[in-house]
Amino acid sequence: MPKPSADEIRTRLDALFRAESGRILATLIRLLGGFDLAEDAMHDAFNAALQRWPVDGPPANPRAWLISTARFKAIDAIRRRARFDAAQDRIAETLHGGEPAAPAGGDELPDDQLKLIFTCCHPALAPDARAALTLRAVCGLTTEEIARAFLTSAPTIAQRIVRAKARIRDERIPYQVPAAAELPERLGAVLTVVYLLFNEGYAASSGPSLTRAELSTEAIRLGRVLLELLPEPEVIGLLALMLLHESRRAARVSADGGLVLLEQQDRSAWNPAFIREGVALVERALATRRFGSYTLQAAIAAVHAEARTPEATDWRQICALYAALLALQPSPVIELNRAAAVAMHEGPAAGLTLIDALLARGELRDYHLAHSARADLLRRLGRRDEARAAYEQAHALAKSDPEIRFLEKRLRELA
Repeated sequence: MPKPSADEIRTRLDALFRAESGRILATLIRLLGGFDLAEDAMHDAFNAALQRWPVDGPPANPRAWLISTARFKAIDAIRRRARFDAAQDRIAETLHGGEPAAPAGGDELPDDQLKLIFTCCHPALAPDARAALTLRAVCGLTTEEIARAFLTSAPTIAQRIVRAKARIRDERIPYQVPAAAELPERLGAVLTVVYLLFNEGYAASSGPSLTRAELSTEAIRLGRVLLELLPEPEVIGLLALMLLHESRRAARVSADGGLVLLEQQDRSAWNPAFIREGVALVERALATRRFGSYTLQAAIAAVHAEARTPEATDWRQICALYAALLALQPSPVIELNRAAAVAMHEGPAAGLTLIDALLARGELRDYHLAHSARADLLRRLGRRDEARAAYEQAHALAKSDPEIRFLEKRLRELA
């Protein structure tokens, strides 16, 4: 059987990095005990694979090969340092001899990647820095993708990550798994990371594909592990939210990779098992009466999921849920979503008034979905010239190829 070419190996490694780098890094940090050492070793291992796999052929278990190679790259890096003390020698001996002792906190967390997420969400770091560092280092998102999730600039996110790493270094914050008693205080930051990871997988902020299945699948997997570990209402709500959105994946993309709007989706293609599980989880979270924003978002998704046709959607209930969500968690994006719901319930003019007021505040000035939503309402009101200008603004800001093609289609229709 012929060996893959260098280009085929590169393509395979790119896919492997996107899908597995977070879990590989998590395992390496557990084995090596240091973030920077593990990150450097992982990149060295991928570079080694790029050189060796075209010659030797890919291994039967690529992930295990990369972890093993990275581990020995780390050993070599330690031993190449100009000065060694006894502690460094013992570290190298430990790494050669087997896995190090379990970190503090022990066995409460059963999953390496979840361990690293909890570890990076240290309460000594600012909340936005925790999420940015974890999404970049553990989940493999780019600085630009994280910036779009936070509605800010890439340099701002880069500075947050640099400051977080510097604080970890300067204050000697240990990369160790928190004890069971420390998990609840870190849960909010962990849920934010899983939520944003899922969002990037469900609606990719840039690139050729509308979705990135490897990210949303991993977020759901982490959500299930979290539910086993900490069955809190918001953990239940977040898993419900992810399942209900993921149930629509197959219907959101056309055969040619284009964007299909919710009202135009083939609802028979929605995943009924995910819908049943998601709705049951929403009801379970609501019954606790201790729920928060994720549960309310999941309740909105459940109303959509249970409507057999677009016309059967209970927009009055969705508007009420968005009002409750806004009271709990004020956010310009939630305001935008509520405005879209109001437009469906009360008419496009009512929704347009809300969106215009929101854009006038400036918070969503560079958010392409705000301009796209405004353009759609203007189109529905017959204000074609204004709609075309709003679509052009959205087109200039969009980064996802399917969204760009959709906006170009709208502009052609208006022309």
